[in-house]
Amino acid sequence: MTNGVRRRMGVEQRREQLIAVALDLFGHRSPDDVSIDEIAAAAGISRPLVYHYFPGKQSLYEAALRRAADELAALFDEPREGPLGERLLRVMRRFFDFVEEHATGFSALMRGGPAAGSSRTCAMIDGVRQAAYEEMLDHLSVRSPAPRLELALRSWISLTETTALLWLDGRRIPRAELELQLVHAFAALTAVSAAYDADMAEVLRRILADEPADGPLADLVGRLGALAPQPS
Repeated sequence: MTNGVRRRMGVEQRREQLIAVALDLFGHRSPDDVSIDEIAAAAGISRPLVYHYFPGKQSLYEAALRRAADELAALFDEPREGPLGERLLRVMRRFFDFVEEHATGFSALMRGGPAAGSSRTCAMIDGVRQAAYEEMLDHLSVRSPAPRLELALRSWISLTETTALLWLDGRRIPRAELELQLVHAFAALTAVSAAYDADMAEVLRRILADEPADGPLADLVGRLGALAPQPS
């Protein structure tokens, strides 16, 4: 039965199958604990055939990381319709769906694994961050970001990445709360910069102008207002 499958699959189809199988295995277990024999068995082919398409586990691992990086970068591709807070909340939900589904693989991509320190792996990670940054600029309808906006966006992307990695270690905060908190963190970073810069203040005004009374960013305003001292 397996031989029939082999004959029907072209080179690219087989490579895609092996990458998908490897991504699933590496997503749930450390790459060091996954053998070529397991990958071959999961794909329904022989061990030598795996080496026909990839010279070794390292190259297959890097191909799986590339697939994970591409999927991560695509998570920020959200229709430019509706309030920004709601858009970001949908992005965060997809992001944490991915993080949960590929917990070990996500950690390996962001922290490094067998490929830690390789220029290819670093380029993949930088590519994910740059794609997220460019998508955020597009969400804000900004073509040439001022320095403070770039700082706020890149800081938020780094915070999101670090938060997900820390959350995976014990998951001590409810996921839904964390997703909302990260949307609030974006607004907070923007607000702090707006206090120092007129251009950032205009960006914040545009964001808040479209925010409904029951939206994620309005929720943040309500939470902060509740912390303010009440007149006696």
